Amino acid sequence: MTKNNLEDKITIIEGPPPVFEPIEDGWALGLTEGPFLFDMSLTQVRTFNGPELVERCHRMWKENGIIHLHYRNEMGVEEKVPIMAARSIETDEGQVLLLWTRHSPEDFEDFDDLDDLDDDDEYDDDEDDEGDTPAL
Repeated sequence: MTKNNLEDKITIIEGPPPVFEPIEDGWALGLTEGPFLFDMSLTQVRTFNGPELVERCHRMWKENGIIHLHYRNEMGVEEKVPIMAARSIETDEGQVLLLWTRHSPEDFEDFDDLDDLDDDDEYDDDEDDEGDTPAL
């Protein structure tokens, strides 16, 4: 299999980091069957060439290759996740690329921990908090 550096990835070159929405049911979970545990997520990316990008994914999968979504996280660090399925749709705002990606379970646990911290920071204004140290 011959790999072209541009053919084995889809890169987000501008805009905010993608939002990965966890998938907990449906056909996409079948994509993770195997000896290792992975979580699936769906992200939406605006594009000008959605059908071409989907075709790029199909070419890699036909060669039993892996195609990755490359992006910068909120801190500006480059990251990549494997793309398991792709679909291009036309909307009123233009083309949108739907990407189903695979993550290790730890990736989503980090987000759950942040949600727990937000819950702990809520205080009842009616109570007297003098001398109390908030738990983090």
